[in-house]
Order: sequence, then C-alpha cells, then structure tokens
Amino acid sequence: MKRKIALTIAGSDSGGGAGIQADLKTFQELGVYGMSAITAVTAQNTLGVDAVYPMSLDAIEKQIDAVATDIGTDAIKTGMLFDSAIIELVAEKIKQHNWKNIVVDPVMIAKGGASLLQKEAVVALKEHLIPLATVVTPNIPEAEVLTGLSIVTMEDRKEAAIMLHSIGAKYVVIKGGHGDGDDLVDLLYDGSVFYTIDSKRLNTKNTHGTGCTFAAAMAASLANGMSVRRSFETAKDFVYLAIKHNLNIGKGHGPTNHWAYAEEKAAAIQ
Repeated sequence: MKRKIALTIAGSDSGGGAGIQADLKTFQELGVYGMSAITAVTAQNTLGVDAVYPMSLDAIEKQIDAVATDIGTDAIKTGMLFDSAIIELVAEKIKQHNWKNIVVDPVMIAKGGASLLQKEAVVALKEHLIPLATVVTPNIPEAEVLTGLSIVTMEDRKEAAIMLHSIGAKYVVIKGGHGDGDDLVDLLYDGSVFYTIDSKRLNTKNTHGTGCTFAAAMAASLANGMSVRRSFETAKDFVYLAIKHNLNIGKGHGPTNHWAYAEEKAAAIQ
C-alpha cells in the first residue's frame, strides 16, 4: 500500500509538544508520511518560550522546493509563520507548486503567552494565505484578531466563521477550547452549513500543542482522502484523547499524548 504524505511548514518546538514535532507525530500516528519545512526555531519548554529565531527566506524556500521537486505532497499544514515576508513566501510557493488540501493554523500566541506572530503579519495572513486555505483552524482569540470581532456567544463564532469564509477559506473551523464553561463546542462552516461537535472540558493544564495537533490531524486525514467533515471529526477525536491521556511531562503546560488515538483504537479491537 502506498502511503500518503504531508508537509508541515511551521516552527520547531524544542520541548517537542507543539510545532513541527507535534505535526510529525500526528502524521505518523494517522498513517501519513511526514515532511517539514522549518520557518523558525524556538527555545521553549512547558514553562514558556525563551527565544525565537526565524529562518531566512532563502532557507525556507529551499526546504519547500526540495520537497516539491522530488517528493510532492498530498496535504499541507501551515503553523507558525512569524512575519509577513514568510507568509507571503509560503503562499507564493503553494501557488507555484499547485498544492491542494491546505490546512492553515493561524498560530499567534504560545500556550504560555509569548507572541509567535508579528502584528503586521495578520494582514498578510488574511490577504495571502487564508484565501488559499482548504481549511483555516483558529481558536477563539485568533478568530477575534483575524475578524476584529469580540467572540462570546455561538452566534459570534458563526459571524466570525462567515467573515473568514468570505476572505477565501473554503472551510472554517473555530475551535472551542478557549470558550467559557465545561461544555466545549468546535464549529465547522462550509459556506452554507454549520456543523458542531460537543465535548466536556478535561480538567488538565497539559494542553500544549493542541492547536498544532488538531490542524495536523485534519491535514493527515485530508491526505488520506477523507472529506473535510470527516477530517474535522477525526481531528476532534485525536485531540480529545491526546488531552484525556496526557503524559504529565514538565513543570508547566505539558504536552498531549499523540499515542492515545491509536492506542484507544487498538484497545477497542481487542
């Protein structure tokens, strides 16, 4: 059986919980061969981000072209892109190589609060990258920055999803983890219909990398030929189990458990 393949264009997390490390783990667990183009190197752990070192545009371009000219890809996941120049380059390369199944995770702030996206880059994200997205996957604070809305109610989320769809994203997911209360709702919008998945909040601080993992799970599922809706459901299940069976690593916001989804499926078969 020929394996499907996916490329993550994102930052490196030295602590292993988020960024390309989380993406590659997710790809692997969902049966997809993973590749990476690193946009920035971070020095971080569960306590926070100590430093960010963006890669040169030339280095990023050469990584992407190296994959494109030899291997190709069935899906793309973008994560931390840091500034407008990197965003514009990535968008240019996606168009140049005519890549499909583009999942854009508009990473802005690390779990500990450090900024991972320059303020001027938000405009570039909206003008250059989101219009290429098969799916864009902001959490509530990211959706607020992208739309300028204050998002409190479900109707606010729907309004934000409509706005992001009007920018050009074919599908919009607004994740519910930053919502209030114990009932979490993730929202998918396809331009005409809203679809939601509900879950109960899990009482843990170990949620580092959940946004990266969710988007990577969607990209892997799209690479495997799933519909966007089924990919959304798979990503939700993957992340929920990764949080539920977290690893309790580190002194701060620990990483999730990327093994949990496959282990749960294997246990159900036995």
